Amino acid sequence: AEGTAGLGHALYEVCTRVERAVGAGYNVVILSDRDVSADRAPIPALLACSAVHQYLVRAGLRTSCGLVVETGAAREVHHFATLAGYGAQAIHPWLAFESIAAIAGQLPGKPAAYEAQKRYVKALNKGLMKVMSKMGISTYQSYCGAQIFEAVGLSSDFVNRYFAGTPTKVEGIGLKEVAEEALRTHADAWSAN
Repeated sequence: AEGTAGLGHALYEVCTRVERAVGAGYNVVILSDRDVSADRAPIPALLACSAVHQYLVRAGLRTSCGLVVETGAAREVHHFATLAGYGAQAIHPWLAFESIAAIAGQLPGKPAAYEAQKRYVKALNKGLMKVMSKMGISTYQSYCGAQIFEAVGLSSDFVNRYFAGTPTKVEGIGLKEVAEEALRTHADAWSAN
């Protein structure tokens, strides 16, 4: 409803809600985009994850809770690697699992939905291990929140606010443009065509 200006407000609201929950004793926080609807656009999962991670670090609360991201946006190894690198201790790719279940019977060998999902998870795990080993990291715990990336095409103000500590040498888009893309994608997904 607020258009592109709403993303900054929504991120702040999520961060403060998480801070209150951790202060109230919750030790696992789940960031989810499952409740997306025609009237509810999702916050990009990586942005939400990193914003909450950074906010909790600054508040001195990050070690007080586990951060789980439940998202329809994570599909490929790179998506999981970046979510983990910016603080997700667990990731549930709900849309990927639902999609795999829907097409499992059409796959070679016609595996059951559970078996097809299990193969997907195995492939993701192997991919993540390959990414981490290239960085010289041997455990997920060491990789989680390590922020071993460089931002390309993001403004330094945006990176400093939501991805603090990430180097960025090539300037680019900021929160407004990220919000525009999120709203455009949302509108495309919910259009009648």
